[in-house]
Amino acid sequence: MSRDYPTEIAGPYEAPPRSFVDDAGREVELRRYGDGDFEAVVEMYTAFDPADRAQGIPPTSESDIREWLESLTDDGVGVLARHDGAVVGHAVLVPDRHGDFELAIFVLRAYQRAGIGTGLLGALLGAGREAGVERIWLTVERWNAPAIALYRKIGFEASDTDSFELEMAARLAD
Repeated sequence: MSRDYPTEIAGPYEAPPRSFVDDAGREVELRRYGDGDFEAVVEMYTAFDPADRAQGIPPTSESDIREWLESLTDDGVGVLARHDGAVVGHAVLVPDRHGDFELAIFVLRAYQRAGIGTGLLGALLGAGREAGVERIWLTVERWNAPAIALYRKIGFEASDTDSFELEMAARLAD
C-alpha cells in the first residue's frame, strides 16, 4: 500500500514518564506500558463503554480483549494514562507489514474531553520517536470531529480522503 506522509516532522513531543493536571483538576500520570500492566489494561477495556467503541475495537468480551491486547503489545510501543492508580487511557503504536506504525488510542468516557487524550498522544509520539518509529498512520470515523481535530492539532494530516474512514498520517523522523 502506498501511503502519503507529510514532509514535515511532527512534534516536539515529551516522552513519558510525566504527570499533569487535566482540565477536570485530576492528577494524571503518563508512563510507558510495561509487562506488569497487562491486567490493569484488561480491566480498563472491560469497563469500556460499548457506545465508545470505534471500528469494532476494543472487543467486548474479556477473552477477546486479552487476545487483542496481546497482539497490540507484542511489538508495539504503548503508553498509559493513570488516575488514582487505575488505567484510564491507553495508546499504542503497532507495526504494520510495511514498517510503518498504526496508532490506536482509547480513553474511558469519564476522562474524555479533559486533555488526557492530548497528553497521552504526545507521550506516545515521544516514546515512539525514542523507539525509532518514523511514520505513523491511523484511521478515524469521518463523523468523529473531536478526534480529527485532536489528530490535526498534534501534527497528523489526511493521507487518504477517498475511503469511508479518514486515514491520517504523521512523520516523526526522516
